[in-house]
Amino acid sequence: MNWLYLPLAAASALAFYLATAHQQLWLAARARPSRVRALAWALAVAALAVAMLALGTWAGVFSALTAFMLVAVALPWIDVARRLRRERRHVG
Repeated sequence: MNWLYLPLAAASALAFYLATAHQQLWLAARARPSRVRALAWALAVAALAVAMLALGTWAGVFSALTAFMLVAVALPWIDVARRLRRERRHVG
């Protein structure tokens, strides 16, 4: 239970990123951004609740937020790297 909040927070950040209009990771997610955003909120609340139960109130809040922000900052960079690698392969 102590580590369950990490994948929940990561999945929440991923879902929030997939709900944006500029993402290129999974284009099918742009068809229904409101559903993806609702899923992201549910995952964020679950991650926060699990972290608070496992670590205590404030330690849980900050741990879940740290895990969320780590993934939220990394996802645009991963998207750019994938796009650049795809463009280098396409030469004509």
